Amino acid sequence: MYQPIAATLGFILSKDKSSVLMVHRTFRDTDENLGKYNGLGGKLESNENVADGMIREIKEESGLTVTSMQLRGTVSWPNFGPSQRPWLGFIFLIDGWEGEPFSENEEGTLSWVKISDIPSLPMWEGDAFFIPLVFDGDPRQFHGYMPYDGEHPSGWTVTRI
Repeated sequence: MYQPIAATLGFILSKDKSSVLMVHRTFRDTDENLGKYNGLGGKLESNENVADGMIREIKEESGLTVTSMQLRGTVSWPNFGPSQRPWLGFIFLIDGWEGEPFSENEEGTLSWVKISDIPSLPMWEGDAFFIPLVFDGDPRQFHGYMPYDGEHPSGWTVTRI
């Protein structure tokens, strides 16, 4: 039976829609994501739905209050990372928010990154497959399956609906 860790991952657009707020995960030596850039998010709590989980994570990790967001898609990651645990990610684009973002959180520093510069950042290898779908403007959601062999993807399939 497949019992993944359910999590959210959000990409917060700047007011001019040219950049995304990302975290450079450098603060915890035990972090499986150490040294990598990522959107903001985390594990769902047992008492919340996916949208509320995303809103909570954005507030906790950035200090921003979400006013508008879209579920862009999902990705299933069996055997992800060094711990080889299964994850199911709900991927959001946050295009409305209020407040001033933190400069850092417990995972690392936060910075605005131009969307065009994202591919050049140190990230998980598999991120290159689904991140372009977050920003491509296609109104259909994507639903991807990306098995990992530890730290490297061993495949990628995606359906848009």
